[in-house]
Amino acid sequence: MIKHSFSSVDEYISVFPEDVQVIMQQIRGIILKTAPDALEGISYGMPSYKLYGKVLVYFAGYKKHIGFYATPSGHENFAKELSQYKQGRGSVQFPLDKPIPYDLIAEITAFRAAENREE
Repeated sequence: MIKHSFSSVDEYISVFPEDVQVIMQQIRGIILKTAPDALEGISYGMPSYKLYGKVLVYFAGYKKHIGFYATPSGHENFAKELSQYKQGRGSVQFPLDKPIPYDLIAEITAFRAAENREE
């Protein structure tokens, strides 16, 4: 992740190479389409989305991957689908040299939105 203090998601995305910006804009669009009431901002230095006052998902750009953070529950419930990717607790890495699983990002975001709605 590029170390910088960002005031908006647009500013965050703008510092990455153009091909990575395209990927990030697609992820951003998926999140906002899937959870249109989500509040977009910067938290922990990366794009963040909150819904119903609770964290929904985050994403971040790195040199060789996109980090996607859907809290532990989002990853636990999609463990099988995410098993092919490098993971940490509550995080997954989508390599930039492989196809980004946009449909899976949408599914995880929808799951988290439903979870936030229920809480």
